[in-house]
Amino acid sequence: MSRRVRTVVLAPALAGLSALVYWGLAGLPRFGDYRGPYGFIINRVATPERHMTNAVTAVVFDYRGFDTLGEEFILFAAVVGTVLLLRARGTKPEGERDWIGSDGVRAFGLLFAGPTLVVGLWLVAFGTVTPGGGFQGGVAVAGGFVLVYAAADYRSFRKIGNEHVLDFAKGTGAGGYVVIGLAALVSGAPFLHNLLGPGQSGTLVSSGSVAFINWSVALEVAAANLLLVLEFLEHYDVPLRGGGK
Repeated sequence: MSRRVRTVVLAPALAGLSALVYWGLAGLPRFGDYRGPYGFIINRVATPERHMTNAVTAVVFDYRGFDTLGEEFILFAAVVGTVLLLRARGTKPEGERDWIGSDGVRAFGLLFAGPTLVVGLWLVAFGTVTPGGGFQGGVAVAGGFVLVYAAADYRSFRKIGNEHVLDFAKGTGAGGYVVIGLAALVSGAPFLHNLLGPGQSGTLVSSGSVAFINWSVALEVAAANLLLVLEFLEHYDVPLRGGGK
């Protein structure tokens, strides 16, 4: 295709696409403008009804807990698929030079591994009281363990990142969510009903059995992220830097 033909064909197409994008964006509210009523309703009823001062957690794990169950299994399926594809590559070579060469990176990992882990656990534990929760805290907990790799070397990270343990933890976290919901059904209540009932607002027990769902999600998210990092390190980073075959 000549340059002139390409110009004749592409120019109208790009103009039409630009017009379509402009038409789709026209009339949108300004950035930060909130028109929906649901947020205002949740802010008004979440604490009196569910005794959770974090309205987001009340929505995610209580008001629409069944939807969140599906989201958790989306992550579960995505990680399982990725890990299966990576493991299908065959033997994972061990490099000879797997340490971190940067002193700055090692110092950063050494200083922040512990605090990152503590912050992650705090985000999970206080997820029903302050901003946080199982998803955010699980990622932070995984980050604390990954910093061990930055502070030491691959072999040190490999010791705390056992594949069998992470597989079990990931499955336990995902299955725990379902078990909590089924326990409510067995008791004659709706699926994922809060069996323990709401506690005192502003405390760690304010959410009742929702806290167990929160920790199940944190376990699954942390294990899934660690498993992904471990597999990518084994198949790509360490073999390339270590000169493995």
